[in-house]
Amino acid sequence: MAILNRLAEERTDLTEAEIDRLHLIVAEWSLIADLAGSDLVLWLPTWNEGGLLAVAQVRATTAPTNMPDDVVGTFVAKGRSPHLDQAAAFGRVSGDAYPVNFQGRVIGIIERHSSSTRRVAGRLEEIYLQTADDLLAMLVAGTFPSTEIVTGATGSPRVGDGLIRLDHAGLVEFASPNAVSAMRRLGLATELIGADLCALLIKLSHKHGPVDEALAQVASGQVSGSADVDNGTATVLVRGIPLLDREIRRGAIVLLQDATEIRRRERALMSKDATIREIHHRVKNNLQTVAALLRLQGRRAQSEETREALAEAQLRVASIAVVHESLSKAGSEDVPFEEVVDRVISLVRDLAPAFAVAGVTPVIEREGECSAMPEELVTPLAMAVSELLQNAVEHAKAARIRVVISEGPAGISIDVLDDGAGLPEGFTMESAGLGLQIVESLVQNEARGNFRLMPSDGHGTAARIEVRAGK
Repeated sequence: MAILNRLAEERTDLTEAEIDRLHLIVAEWSLIADLAGSDLVLWLPTWNEGGLLAVAQVRATTAPTNMPDDVVGTFVAKGRSPHLDQAAAFGRVSGDAYPVNFQGRVIGIIERHSSSTRRVAGRLEEIYLQTADDLLAMLVAGTFPSTEIVTGATGSPRVGDGLIRLDHAGLVEFASPNAVSAMRRLGLATELIGADLCALLIKLSHKHGPVDEALAQVASGQVSGSADVDNGTATVLVRGIPLLDREIRRGAIVLLQDATEIRRRERALMSKDATIREIHHRVKNNLQTVAALLRLQGRRAQSEETREALAEAQLRVASIAVVHESLSKAGSEDVPFEEVVDRVISLVRDLAPAFAVAGVTPVIEREGECSAMPEELVTPLAMAVSELLQNAVEHAKAARIRVVISEGPAGISIDVLDDGAGLPEGFTMESAGLGLQIVESLVQNEARGNFRLMPSDGHGTAARIEVRAGK
């Protein structure tokens, strides 16, 4: 898609709307390639009308390729390929060249390269080729792919998954063996040829209440789109495409894919994800209970030293609980780190008044942001930030503390800056207290990063945590 955009912008005079139309075609043309058993190449007229430029290519999955080499970027001068030139000049099919008409102008040509090796002989191949010709005729007329699509499911069945061809009344004219197998999986016990496919699928879906409108429209061939048929025993993905002749519906093709195993795995993943989130939620609740017990015990402590030790333990446990709360709400294993930092800052703010100087509570702010992080990285970093904030409040007696988060190609850095008392003379990490030793251990051993503590510009202390990219 990016190559198509670049080549179209550099070498053609196509408008944005025309390029969007080409993108829509390229998104759907693998269906034609599979039905035709052919490779397709999209050529665009250059801005100076000097020739044609290949901007996209697709190979069939139902037949050997006839084009082993990629031709995207190839330029063909005017006069070298008469069938392409005629299709571009007159807007009509010329040999294996099919013009892409859009709002009265030829904006591209699709060239068909059929495989020299015949596929399955008989009725199946005949239907495939007939349907490919119908879709190519619609493409020239501008009615394929349709811009009006009813979507009731995710996924895109391929031709080999199962194909049914309907007549203008929605009755089954032809069904491939794989399509019949998919219907049998849903519970079909009657003959499929000549049956009303829409009525059959609605009956086999075993749903009570209103009929699924998307399924009814798609299965009857009225509109392009997709829908799921799930009856508890099996799941079949249905994709319908009307076959039009001068905008009059002459029939339709319906692709069927037995998606039972795919949907089962999706449900298992969803159940597993919900279970993991519930575990994080329960761990968070348990940790909050422990923190509350530490708080109650601290209130009953007789010595100031004991109260401070219990308050520190409470903050550490609460910081871990914050991470698990974020994991219980997240839809993945990655957590927005800045949100965790904000919660940790709130916890420290609650503790700060106990250490306020002259009744002045310090101001704590967070700046910057970074990408979401995995749990194994968020937990040690959140605890490290918590320890640094507590150290700035309790020991440095800072009036203002800033947590600055930045992200670059080398990784993520977290700076905790305060305007407090600064580092004591002769300070080394060997002489540091328990809190700073915990920070160093968490950053180096758990986060595989680096930790530095230094005097800040002017006065105060600057602590920096650096975590390399990919950790």
